[in-house]
Amino acid sequence: MQEYPIKRGYTKEFATRMVDGLTEFFEETAEEIDGHYRIAYGSFARLEVYTGEKGKTLIVDSDSDMSIFDRLSEEEANEMVLDTNRRFRQYLEFVTGYNTKERKKKAEQAAKKTK
Repeated sequence: MQEYPIKRGYTKEFATRMVDGLTEFFEETAEEIDGHYRIAYGSFARLEVYTGEKGKTLIVDSDSDMSIFDRLSEEEANEMVLDTNRRFRQYLEFVTGYNTKERKKKAEQAAKKTK
């Protein structure tokens, strides 16, 4: 499970973007269970997203689908993993407002605070 902060100004429409982004980037309609939204796509057997405390963080929980390496050729499976990762990074940027470099910096700052 991973928690991502939401950029200032992005919290207003955060819940809507969180759900709409799943459809936009993964072309899947999310199943909603108690405020948690779940899809299965590509190398994700399960990708579940929901809002964190006070609606200012995105919480992501996922399980990988390792069976793709049994079902597909190595080249096809690797391509699927790369495509899924690319879509996931785009989704995170769309929802949080932070690009990969900024998310990494925020994570490093959070880790320093917990020490």
